[in-house]
Amino acid sequence: MKRLLVCCLYVVLLIGCQSAGRSKSGVDVFIEGGGEFPQSLAGTWRSDKHYWQIVFEPDGSISSAVITLGGVRMKPGEITTVPMKRGGKGIYKPGQWLVHYIPTSRELTVKISLENFHAELGNDILEGKSTDIFIGKVSEDGKVWLVDWTSFPDYTAHTAKYPDFKMYEDPNYVVPKALVFEKVVTE
Repeated sequence: MKRLLVCCLYVVLLIGCQSAGRSKSGVDVFIEGGGEFPQSLAGTWRSDKHYWQIVFEPDGSISSAVITLGGVRMKPGEITTVPMKRGGKGIYKPGQWLVHYIPTSRELTVKISLENFHAELGNDILEGKSTDIFIGKVSEDGKVWLVDWTSFPDYTAHTAKYPDFKMYEDPNYVVPKALVFEKVVTE
């Protein structure tokens, strides 16, 4: 049921549904009703677990995100290359990201897609793609964002023992996880 809800929301977001939409280098931003993204939400938001960190610009676009896969900081529209433990490198190519905000309910939805990645861990390799969707309400004071996080990974591991081990979750059985994002206060 939750999967159906996420899919329906995604279709609505693609159609636009009376939202003001704009695109900025790898991020589509939709504000329901044609309003503006609240300035109070601009800044860095950090999750309570799984490394996630999202930086919103004043226009609602995302300037960077730290993803759960290795805690790598990525920028939309840019390939990121990082050194890996045990030698090798990781190459991460983002897909199109999305931000959707409904001012009347303070509901914020974010989609972070990883078009593909290739991470070398010594002689082992992990590669694939993923889509992560965060849906939840921002608190009235604009300091906490409680989300249901749904992840759709599609990974393949290449090791000596398992040369093509598919790490895939059936999207029909994916269960959202609760995350708490807090706005990072800068002094």
